[in-house]
Amino acid sequence: MSPTVTSPSTLLIACGALAREITVLRDNHGWHHFDVQCLPANLHNRPQLIPEKVREKIQAERPNFDRILVLYGDCGTGGLLDRVIEEEGVERIDGPHCYEFYTGAEKFQEMSDADPCSFYLTDYLVRHFDTLIIKGLGIDRFPQLLDDYFGNYTKLVYLAQFEDAGLKAQAQVAALRLGLEFDYIFTGYGGLESFIAPEITDLIKEAS
Repeated sequence: MSPTVTSPSTLLIACGALAREITVLRDNHGWHHFDVQCLPANLHNRPQLIPEKVREKIQAERPNFDRILVLYGDCGTGGLLDRVIEEEGVERIDGPHCYEFYTGAEKFQEMSDADPCSFYLTDYLVRHFDTLIIKGLGIDRFPQLLDDYFGNYTKLVYLAQFEDAGLKAQAQVAALRLGLEFDYIFTGYGGLESFIAPEITDLIKEAS
């Protein structure tokens, strides 16, 4: 286990959809010298709000931390989040979305090229499928929207961070509900761990 530092000096500003994975990584490795603060995951339904919400968090917390990292993809902001990252002088994990964090950029590109009509779920999205997908998109109230949103998809791909039979079963039900074929790929933590680990190594060296 890595040595710990008593006072957190780095802040990770993260999407709420990544909170569980980041917390598990921190606890497993003893990485208690950074703090995690998450913005609501439902901002993905309103991506235009993400850049300024991230900016507000950076500016509010800058006096409290030596370093700030942002665990967000572009997430549909059309490059506006990266503009905020540059203007505020902080670092963001590479990738346009969390699916690529987990699979790696090269693997995700291969998957997309092989089957461009796939719809992806992560552990978080499986757990909150009804809230974020069915209710969030209004399909519960207007069932005709199902075909509008998903008519061009052929497959649901579940990118799993944890091996959980219950979540896998839920993902299969989600695929049936959307009328899609089902595929399962275990990714583990993917790029989240490799993004955080170098920062942690630097902090440990500074503290020793």
